[in-house]
Amino acid sequence: MKTKEKEEKITSVVEDTWEYKDRTYYLTSGKEPLTFTIPSRHTQRYPLVWFDEEKGYERELRYATNQKSIFVDEQKGPATLKHVVFEDGTLHVSKNKRTLQEFLEVHPFNNVLFKELDHQVIAIDELQDLEMEIKALNAANEIDIDQLEAILRVEVGSRVTSMSSKELKRDALLFAKKNPRLFLSLASDENVVLRNFGIRATELNIIKLADDQRTFLWGSNDRKLMTVPFDENPYSAMAAWFKTDEGLEVYKSIDKRLS
Repeated sequence: MKTKEKEEKITSVVEDTWEYKDRTYYLTSGKEPLTFTIPSRHTQRYPLVWFDEEKGYERELRYATNQKSIFVDEQKGPATLKHVVFEDGTLHVSKNKRTLQEFLEVHPFNNVLFKELDHQVIAIDELQDLEMEIKALNAANEIDIDQLEAILRVEVGSRVTSMSSKELKRDALLFAKKNPRLFLSLASDENVVLRNFGIRATELNIIKLADDQRTFLWGSNDRKLMTVPFDENPYSAMAAWFKTDEGLEVYKSIDKRLS
């Protein structure tokens, strides 16, 4: 009998994979209220239950400082309840408060209103951000001036027309550093250059966009070039049109005048 009890005790120890460590939890809203209290016991308003797959039913949760278990059906005697309070958006729980850590692990609000701070996940996210920033900066350093002008137009508008090549290069690098994801997206968008081409031609009055924003005309004689489809950005529509046989001829004609 004693041998069996000893085996069960050893098995229990082996199966306990809980990692004893200090843990920090934070509110996912990004806000940092002076205090924020989460429910620590089951009520009709805030049901605190956890489905136990081994037992096949939901078990009521309750955090009590004088109990070893977070499950009401395993708690014995009077329970000393305690509020679980986040201060300035965070909650620090030392490794010796295992019961509270276990309670937070299965709390219905976990990964909804709060999360455990995982330094490894943070490191991975920050590494990915840094790698993307490096990739964007490298791209900004290698892309030709015409494409940089097209990309920067999204960020600074028509001001790019009067910028020198050095200013374009500098601002492109700053843009890539500030918003690498958007920069790389624009750099890989073949229509960005064509949109910029159309805008430059419009600014120089080689072509013009009618007041209704639906028709492009030659600037010299008001002859119609194309009609902008309904609900489309005029310059995005023109960029797509430049890829057609008719649009390509117009593109070549405009390019000669720009040159």
